[in-house]
Amino acid sequence: MPPTQGVKTITTNVGWSVLSKTATFGLKFVTVPILARLLTPEDFGAVAVALTVVQFLAMIGGAGLTSALVVDREGDEETTHTVFWANLAMACLMALALFWWSDELAVLMGAAESAYLLRIMALLIPLQLAGDVAYSLLARQMNFSKDAVLSTVSECAAALLAVALAYFGFGVWALVVQLFSSALIRLVGLYFISGYVPRFVMKPRKLVPLLSFTSGIMGSEIANFVTFQSPMIVIARLLGLSDAGAFSAANRFASIPNQVVLSAVMGVLFPAFRLMGDDRKRRSDALMLSTQVTTVLLAPAMFGLWAIAEPAMLVLFGPQWAYAWPVLGLLAVSKAIVTPCSTFIPYLKGTGHGQVLFWSAVIRAIATTVAIAGAAYWGDLVDAMVALCVVNAITLFGYSWAVFRVDDIPFFKGLMTTSRSMMTALAMGLGVRLFLHAFASQLTNPYLQVAAGGIVGAVLYGVLVLITERALLRKIFQMVRRRGIAPESAISSA
Repeated sequence: MPPTQGVKTITTNVGWSVLSKTATFGLKFVTVPILARLLTPEDFGAVAVALTVVQFLAMIGGAGLTSALVVDREGDEETTHTVFWANLAMACLMALALFWWSDELAVLMGAAESAYLLRIMALLIPLQLAGDVAYSLLARQMNFSKDAVLSTVSECAAALLAVALAYFGFGVWALVVQLFSSALIRLVGLYFISGYVPRFVMKPRKLVPLLSFTSGIMGSEIANFVTFQSPMIVIARLLGLSDAGAFSAANRFASIPNQVVLSAVMGVLFPAFRLMGDDRKRRSDALMLSTQVTTVLLAPAMFGLWAIAEPAMLVLFGPQWAYAWPVLGLLAVSKAIVTPCSTFIPYLKGTGHGQVLFWSAVIRAIATTVAIAGAAYWGDLVDAMVALCVVNAITLFGYSWAVFRVDDIPFFKGLMTTSRSMMTALAMGLGVRLFLHAFASQLTNPYLQVAAGGIVGAVLYGVLVLITERALLRKIFQMVRRRGIAPESAISSA
């Protein structure tokens, strides 16, 4: 049985993951705007549509088996090898299906010109799934430091290569090469650092115990995928590749803070919540603390980006993208609204509440798709982003109710605790907007507007957090001071 994980172990792994994502963030902060200046909205749209299909099929091909490996208490080699070959077989079948029906899928998604990209990018499916077992072994051991270094190396190398190719005029192929090089480097690295060597062992009966876990998880993962990727498909089909490209570029940039924090935190919290077992108080304390911390970090970044979206779009992406600044701003708002929900998925997944996770995800997916499709059909891209904000506001209340009900946390008390930092960040964003409006005649240069808005926002949010989050800051400070104390002692004091 895996050892019980304490706050010290969890925070150490989160620290490694965040460090990795922060390094990647620094590079993406530079490379995404550079690529946007060198490529066209149509380039971004074509690759984004093709990648959506690839990611969906890769998720279906994995069938959630590698997630089940993370929490498999037996962990015998026969099960591991069987999952590897089952994963690889499904990946190859999905790749062949995508290659064969690429023309039909491209037309269905409103991007017939992306068919050739679908055929090429079909190879990404086995590249991505072939490394999942090696990653699961690292996750089961809570060994995220090596994966953190590998993620940084693969993402940075791929991004630099993409910028170089775009500069020399390779166009859309710069984005394609970025995807393949990142996947290949990560695949080789995972096998090197995990030490896993596949053997040809195939015992289908070993998959049966895992399927009880994967059945609920797969449904929710499909629904979550639809939630996050359906806007791209709807926009491409109803508004065209140019608007899809504008959405893709803005979403890439607006998602960078989420990629830094959420991808790091969620990867660690899933096995951590699972290992906490039936200790409800411990789980509830960990849920509330992790939610508060992620909201404190993410909400100001999102609302701050909304506040300076107009000059930021011009400064970062160039004049050809300036028209899309409302899209960037509204995407930032939509992501800010659901920051308190950032830990809910790994919590429900790790504590075995598959049905709650499934139905919450399904309802959100349907609402998101219908709202954006209706807004895009009757309006334009900006209307679609407004609809996304409305759906996410409803999602905040719905997800919070479902999660707090699982551990008998009072709804309004829990919502107030987890959302307080989000409201503080909203107040900061409104303050920055008012400041820029009041000094518009003095701040005529977009670079000055971005710099001044960033400084004012940082100072204002710092003051507001010191006023509203003293208890949280005190708890974090105490945890840092007690790093040398045994994990169980740290937990009892958290």
